[in-house]
Amino acid sequence: MGASGYIVNLAVYALLLKGAGLHYLAAATGSFLVAASWNYWWNRSWTFRAQRGHFGIQGMRFLIVSATVYCANIGMLAALVSAGLGKILAQAIAIILVTPLNFLGNKLWSFRH
Repeated sequence: MGASGYIVNLAVYALLLKGAGLHYLAAATGSFLVAASWNYWWNRSWTFRAQRGHFGIQGMRFLIVSATVYCANIGMLAALVSAGLGKILAQAIAIILVTPLNFLGNKLWSFRH
């Protein structure tokens, strides 16, 4: 579900940035909320379906992991934009860089038994 989450995150980010005219950090926050919801659903339903536990407990763990990764993403995004990269390219790279942290956090904590 990583590829679909990446696409959802980047598409919503671009829509909020260009279509709604939001500041790039606000657009990243909005896209994070949409992508985190998308990712939780698909990770619980597909990627980690064999490790399904209590919906609320896994959801809270997933939210903590996602919030941590969001903070890392925002930091990388801001650094890349400050370095002169375009805002969409910077977000595309930042998402790729934080994805392993997200996967490991969810595999080892959110969806463990």
